[in-house]
Amino acid sequence: MTGATDPFSASIIPFEVPEQMRAFAEKGVSQARESYAKFKDAAETHNGTVEAVFTCASKGASEYTAKLVEFMKANSTASLDFAQELLSAKSPSDAFSLWNGHARKQLETFQAQAKELVEISQRVANETAEPIKASAAKFYKPAA
Repeated sequence: MTGATDPFSASIIPFEVPEQMRAFAEKGVSQARESYAKFKDAAETHNGTVEAVFTCASKGASEYTAKLVEFMKANSTASLDFAQELLSAKSPSDAFSLWNGHARKQLETFQAQAKELVEISQRVANETAEPIKASAAKFYKPAA
C-alpha cells in the first residue's frame, strides 16, 4: 500500500485551520496560562499563610503550656510550704490565721496568673491572625 490510500494522509484530506479558529484557540490557551499562573501564585501564597498561622499557633501553644507548668510548680510549692507551716501551728487561732493568709495570697496569685494567661492568649491570637490579614490585604485591595 502506498501513502495515497492512507485516509489520514494530508494528500487525501487537506485540512487547514481557519485563521479565526486559530486566533480563538491561541487566545484560549493564553487565558488558561494566565489563569493557571494566578492560581499557582494564590496557592503558594495561601500555603505560606497556612504555614505561618500554624507556626504562630504552635509557638503560642508551647508558650502557654510552659506558663501553665510554671504556675503549677509555683502553686504546688506554695501549697506544700503552707502545709508545712500549718503543721507547725501552735494553736487553732494560729492555724486559722495561716489559712486566711494563704487563701488571700493564693487568690491574688491566681488572679495574676489568669491575667497573664489571658494576655498570652490575646497576643498569640493577634500574632496568628497577622499572616491571614496580610494575605487578605494582598488579594482584596479596596477599589480606588
